[in-house]
Amino acid sequence: MLNKICRVLSFTIALAWGLSAVAGLAAEAKRPNVLFIVSDDLCNALGCYGHPLVKSPNIDRLAARGVKFERAYCQFPLCSPSRSSFMTGRRPNVTEVFTNPGRLLTPNFRQAIPDTVTLPELFRKNGYFAARVGKLYHYNVPLHIGTSSLDDPESWDQVVNPRGRDRDDEPKIITLVPGQFGGTLSWLAAEGADTDQTDGIGATEAIKLLEKLKDRPFFLGLGFYRPHTPYVAPKKYFEMYPLDKITLANVPANHKQGVPAPAFGSAKPEQETMTDQQRKEAIQAYHASTTFMDAQVGRVLDAVDRLGLADNTIIAFTSDHGYHLGEHGLWQKMSLWEQSARVPLIVYSPKATGNGKAAAGPVEMVDIYPTLADLCGLKSPEYLDGVSLRPMLDDPSKSVKPAAFTQVTRGANIHGLTVRTSKWRYTAWNYGDQGRQLYDHDADPLETKNLAEDPKFAAVVGEMHALVLKNWPKDKWPETPARAAGGGAGKVKKKQ
Repeated sequence: MLNKICRVLSFTIALAWGLSAVAGLAAEAKRPNVLFIVSDDLCNALGCYGHPLVKSPNIDRLAARGVKFERAYCQFPLCSPSRSSFMTGRRPNVTEVFTNPGRLLTPNFRQAIPDTVTLPELFRKNGYFAARVGKLYHYNVPLHIGTSSLDDPESWDQVVNPRGRDRDDEPKIITLVPGQFGGTLSWLAAEGADTDQTDGIGATEAIKLLEKLKDRPFFLGLGFYRPHTPYVAPKKYFEMYPLDKITLANVPANHKQGVPAPAFGSAKPEQETMTDQQRKEAIQAYHASTTFMDAQVGRVLDAVDRLGLADNTIIAFTSDHGYHLGEHGLWQKMSLWEQSARVPLIVYSPKATGNGKAAAGPVEMVDIYPTLADLCGLKSPEYLDGVSLRPMLDDPSKSVKPAAFTQVTRGANIHGLTVRTSKWRYTAWNYGDQGRQLYDHDADPLETKNLAEDPKFAAVVGEMHALVLKNWPKDKWPETPARAAGGGAGKVKKKQ
């Protein structure tokens, strides 16, 4: 009799344990997944952001499904500083990454903050499978395509480094500087299919990972290389943008009048001498690369729907910074004008009540980390510099901060610090010692009239400069100014 009772008790305990384990697995499976998509060098030239020509149907449908942020800004308009910032949730003065690395792949944010917990690392530490496909941290494009480049091994459980025929087709690429493809304007209407290109292969690998991970919580970072120069895409995308439909930016002859010289940086000579034909061809290629990248986004979104993941997967789409296509006479990035500092940002959270709407309040890329953690119920590190955008996802009419902050360096000695509110952009070069800029975006969205020295706006300048000093206190500037010049030298901090 006693043995029978023991057997019954053992069975009951085992059954209870089994049901508990099943319940635990079921609860884990319900934890929201994250698909974090990052494009490279993408400005807001997209259909959902009002561009009259660019075709971006897949990013547009994601914007219609989620919340589109109208005023999102990077913290540094250059690949490695920006990516180091939003992947750690820290501002550039903390990461101390102010430049893209050279062939030696320095500097890295872990030199300054070695113990930091990155965005995907936080998910790893909380039971998620974290995977990367393509460029999330910095890559020298196109040189490092197909490698892990300046990656962070602590961030990932699995990495995939796609490499397509765009690397092999480099001898065919049209470039303004022979032999250079990444740092100068260059483009190619390529032969072959989408899936022959690096981003096409990246989309395919991301879909494979979605299929593999669909039954467990995952954080999948998918980094596309386009439209970063060289602007390479299959020919069919170029055909969508006839040259006679391309409009060049209007650059007034006196556009530099009253503007501090550091605002324009050092223009590349080959870009200064471009013909209008070349300018149109470059813009055509950039738009073609954007639409090609958008098509790969669409393939991945289709897989999310096909696999039944849409109701339990948070999707965030952004770029590392904005981009110039001739505005202010500039091309590419590294300016503090709107086109370079502003980024597309779309967040789809299945349970958000603001889905399908646009949010107008200023936000920053450092807000992405705490937002994704918050949506998944994870506790963010207390030292993060951003805030969760969850209130805006539920009510896009809300704001979570009064301003966004972006900075840039000109060598080791000139720092540009800009503040963007819903109405104003104010920029101070070396805290104003090298000049100031003030633009009223309600009246002057193209930033053509600098009001900084107009006495009528002295009060506004004072208020905006106070924000500069609050965000970048002079006595808190990093101790490693050599890094601003690309040297990677100076003291290395040992603690967070």
